[in-house]
Amino acid sequence: MSLFSPSAANPAMLRRSFITTGAALGASALLVPDRLLADPYEPWAPSSGPRMPVRVSGMVRSGGKGIAGVAVTDGLQVVDTKADGSFAFVSGSDHQFVYLSVPAGYQIPVSRHHTAQFYQPLRANARGEASITFELQPLAASDAQHTMLLLADIQAENAEEMRRYFEQTVPDIAQTVQALNGSHHFSIACGDIVFDQLALFDDYERSTAQLAMPAFQVVGNHDLDTDSPTDDTSTRTFRSRFGPSYYSFTRGAVHYVVLDDVFWHGSGYLGYLDTEQLAWLEQDLQRVPPGSPLVISLHIPVEGTRNMREGAARPTIGGSVSNREYLYRLVEPFRTHFLAGHTHDGEHVFRHGTHGHISGTVCGAWWSGPVCGDGTPNGYAVYEARGEEIRWRYKSTGFAADHQIRAYARGAVPDAPGEVVANIWNWDPEWTVTLWEGADRRGPMASRVAVDPLARSLYTPDKLPEGKRWVGTFPTEHLFFAPVSAGATDLRIEATDRFGNVFCAPVPAETSE
Repeated sequence: MSLFSPSAANPAMLRRSFITTGAALGASALLVPDRLLADPYEPWAPSSGPRMPVRVSGMVRSGGKGIAGVAVTDGLQVVDTKADGSFAFVSGSDHQFVYLSVPAGYQIPVSRHHTAQFYQPLRANARGEASITFELQPLAASDAQHTMLLLADIQAENAEEMRRYFEQTVPDIAQTVQALNGSHHFSIACGDIVFDQLALFDDYERSTAQLAMPAFQVVGNHDLDTDSPTDDTSTRTFRSRFGPSYYSFTRGAVHYVVLDDVFWHGSGYLGYLDTEQLAWLEQDLQRVPPGSPLVISLHIPVEGTRNMREGAARPTIGGSVSNREYLYRLVEPFRTHFLAGHTHDGEHVFRHGTHGHISGTVCGAWWSGPVCGDGTPNGYAVYEARGEEIRWRYKSTGFAADHQIRAYARGAVPDAPGEVVANIWNWDPEWTVTLWEGADRRGPMASRVAVDPLARSLYTPDKLPEGKRWVGTFPTEHLFFAPVSAGATDLRIEATDRFGNVFCAPVPAETSE
C-alpha cells in the first residue's frame, strides 16, 4: 500500500511509517561505523573523508538548572532533553548546526541584530565529538497571548528600495508594535528578504536591530546563492546569517514551524520539500499534542489559485509545493495554518482541512507602486494568539489598522459599467460584504474574478520605473460587485470579517467621461 493511499486509515501509523521511509531514503545521512555503534563512549578519531560521524552531547538549562523535554536536532534527527536537561546523539560532519525548538515560557534567544539565535554551529574536535550548551531565560510574563508580524517579500533590490523600506515600512511596524503595549511579540520575514542582492542582508539586519524584537527568517527564491550547482549549497549565505533554513518553536499553545520549500537545481527552482526536511518535520510534530494550533511559514505557497484565475490547468512548479500531499498528511492531526508570500497577491486557500494564508507583500509590486498586482496595499500581516485561538488582519503600510476596503465608483471596471466595486484584500468566505445607500441596505455584493482598477492604472509599461517594466497585474477573486443606478449617491460598502469586525468605506461619486 502506498504511504499516502486514501485507503490508509491510521494517520498515526502513517506518520510513524513516514519517518522510517524518510530515514531510509536519506540513509547516507545516517551511516556510522560499526565500532562507534558498538561502543559510542570509546575514544574515536575520525579518518579522512567527505562525511564523518560526530558524537554530540550537551545541555539545555536555565538559571543553572537543566530543562527537561526540550527538542534538540541537527536537522534530521530530533531528541528530547532528559530530566537533567542533557541530550546526546550521533550526527554527521555534513550537518552545520545543532539547534533547539524554543519552548513556550522562555525568551527567544537573539543575536546582536535581534534575529533569532536558537542554534549553534556543529564543530567536532579531533576525537569526533562536540559539546554544546544552550542557555534559556524565562519570560517575565506568559506568552499564552502573543502577536506575530509576518513580513512577506521585503525584496529590496538596491539602496533606493531599501531606503523606502526604512522610511515607510519600519516606522509603520514600530507603531503597530507600540500599540501592543508590551505584550509578547516577534516577527517572521517570510522569504525574499532581498532581491538577489545578498549584501543587502546587512540592511535587513539593521532594520531588525532597530525594531528590537525577535525576528525569524524564511528563505526565499531570491535569497539564494544562485551560483550554487545544487540545493545543498544554495542557502550558504542565508545560513551564515540566520542559521538553519527549517526549524520550529512554541509560543503559548501555538507550535510554529518554518520550512524551506525552495529547491534549487542549479539553473532554477521549484517548490519542493526534500526528504531530510520531511523526516525532521515528522519527528518534530510527534511532540505536538493532536488538535493543537500549528502555524507553518514557508515562502512558496503550498498551493494557490493563481493558475485558475489566469486560466491555467495547474499551478506552476515554482508557484506551489509539488510534493504537498506528503505535507497535508503530516499535518492532519492539527489545526494548521500555512503562511506564505512569493506571489505578490493575497488570498486564503482551504485544502484538506488546512487554511493557507498567502500574504500581500511589504514591497507590493516590487517597490514599483503602492499596491500588489491584485490591488492589495503594500503591507504585512498581523497574527494574534489568545490561548488556542488565532486571529489575523492585514496591516496596510501608511494606513490605519481599519483600512481593509478600497471602494471604486460605478464603472471603474470596464466590463462592469453599471456596478460599483470594492477590493477587500483580506477577504475569505467567512466574510460578508454589503452595499448600503444611505440608511437602506441594498444587499450583498458578489465576488468575481477581475483586475483591480488601481493596479491596472498603475502598472502599465509607460508608468513603471526603469528596470521594472515587467511588473503587471493579477486577476483576483477578492473584488466585489453590485449594480447601482446612474447618479446614485451616499453609497457605502460594509464588510464584516470572520471575527465580527466591521469595516466601512464610502463609494466615490461616479465621474462623467
